[in-house]
Amino acid sequence: MKVSVWDTYVQRQDGRIMHFDILVENNVTDEETIFNYGKSYIKSKPFKTGQLSSSECQFCHIEQATEEITNNIKKVGFHIIEMENCN
Repeated sequence: MKVSVWDTYVQRQDGRIMHFDILVENNVTDEETIFNYGKSYIKSKPFKTGQLSSSECQFCHIEQATEEITNNIKKVGFHIIEMENCN
């Protein structure tokens, strides 16, 4: 499966910047849908963050997904790769 990678940076309440990627099937292009996936992920965290919008989340590139990522996208519609300050 080819996936679109959306590079995302969100300010945490403690001043740190969360950096994570939102991966979706490459035919998913509605930004509001993608932002909602990111917001859902952020809500799962035990700390507060700032808003997620086009200022914090932008399309980066398309790549071939691994089997694990493909399975997760088929199951919930998206996959998150945590990069920095996500825990």
